[in-house]
Amino acid sequence: MSKSPLAFLFPGQGSQAVGMGKELVDRYSVARETFAEADAALGYSLSQLCFDGLEEKLKLTEITQPAILTVSVAAQRVLAEQGIQPQYLAGHSLGEYSAHVTAGTLSFADAVRSVAKRGRYMQEAVPVGVGAMAAILALPLEPLEAACRQAAQETGGTVSPANINSPDQIVISGTKRAVERAAELAKEKGAKRALILPVSAPFHCSLMQPAQDRLAADLGVLRFSQPRIPVFTNVDAQPIQDAEQARQGLIRQVTGAVQWVRSIQALISAGVDRFVEVGPGKVLSGLMRQIDKSKTALNVEGHESLEKTLSALRAPLT
Repeated sequence: MSKSPLAFLFPGQGSQAVGMGKELVDRYSVARETFAEADAALGYSLSQLCFDGLEEKLKLTEITQPAILTVSVAAQRVLAEQGIQPQYLAGHSLGEYSAHVTAGTLSFADAVRSVAKRGRYMQEAVPVGVGAMAAILALPLEPLEAACRQAAQETGGTVSPANINSPDQIVISGTKRAVERAAELAKEKGAKRALILPVSAPFHCSLMQPAQDRLAADLGVLRFSQPRIPVFTNVDAQPIQDAEQARQGLIRQVTGAVQWVRSIQALISAGVDRFVEVGPGKVLSGLMRQIDKSKTALNVEGHESLEKTLSALRAPLT
């Protein structure tokens, strides 16, 4: 296996699909044990909801979040059994919890319970219909920030960049009218497209402060350990190896923007040229191609993708 640094990337909300994790559970006992652990921690059958549940149920934020976390951790544990260990970790929003479980910062059971509550708190922070999010395509951050400031001023509402996903995709979040106006202004400033997203709440903006406060109380009583592997946090795009920094990073990201472009650029600067998206979907692999298509982007969500990734990682360095 080549010795160049390897980073695991863990997906966030939006990557869920009915059936996720089933292939791994059918083939690997460590994946079965992971789902059993999640079921026990939550007190209901997350396994059944993931494998055979209704899509509408799986889309509920307080179920989506522990479900994606569980699939991601199951996939990571299968990779670990195969001898694949990363040198760095990062996770997109919710995915930062998967990164910390992998790093040993937080126990899996504590993480599963925490993200279930996180999902509920985020949903309850803003009444349905009050907030919105929009994806802005092909407009740089500076003019988009200017559009957000102008929209907030004109409408008296709140709007700001929430997910800086790639040079071609930034998601904004806030009150509905302010987001709609910012989307209009972004188009005027040259954005290729501005799409209002079908989300249940305006994540990663100041409207999430009530959720952040509630989550801070929960995370404050949990045991955090020093991460065994550096985790690049969403809010600062910097590697941390300190337990309290890990806790604060997870708290601050509820209202803070996901600095995904900066995180990937920081990982590349650290020497990483191979990335594995660990968990459902290929959203992060797609973003990687937009950020730096010269880097290797692999993924593991089921048996077939696992075999392909293992083959690629074990190939001699050419």
